[in-house]
Amino acid sequence: MILIGRITAAHGIRGEVVIASRTANPKDVGAYGPVSDALGGSQIVIVAAREAGKGVVARIEGIGDRNAAEALKGRDLYVPRDRLPPPAEGEYYAGDLIGLEAFDPDGKRIGRVVDVPNYGAGDLLEIDAGNNTPSFLVTITDDTVPEIDVAKGRVVVAVPADAEDE
Repeated sequence: MILIGRITAAHGIRGEVVIASRTANPKDVGAYGPVSDALGGSQIVIVAAREAGKGVVARIEGIGDRNAAEALKGRDLYVPRDRLPPPAEGEYYAGDLIGLEAFDPDGKRIGRVVDVPNYGAGDLLEIDAGNNTPSFLVTITDDTVPEIDVAKGRVVVAVPADAEDE
């Protein structure tokens, strides 16, 4: 299952919701058929979607008022991987990155990718360094993540020098 969005709020009084889309074209969050939770249960059908300043505003089948829409807040939306197009060269689904071993440019293991959050300014890698140390976040750019090799299960992370002290 691939995460394609999250319902973040109710919109208006007719049951629409705001979705933080994780698709390349935000409106496509409803283009891949019914969405569900991570385990494939609790099917949701997105009937219509339009872009707005705060995300994608969507109408969901069977949701007709604000209270019902508010009950969906925080729900992650997944689709089976086989409904999605293959990623383009140099692109990856977030789920492909979770679990990769992280190494510094010299080949020293620095941890494992445990999440790929996006708080609105771009995707991040959350790396668990182990040894009871806190995980850390790295912005995914060509400079900070110069190599991703899903087939080999590894990612190279160049932690900026000024971030190592934090």
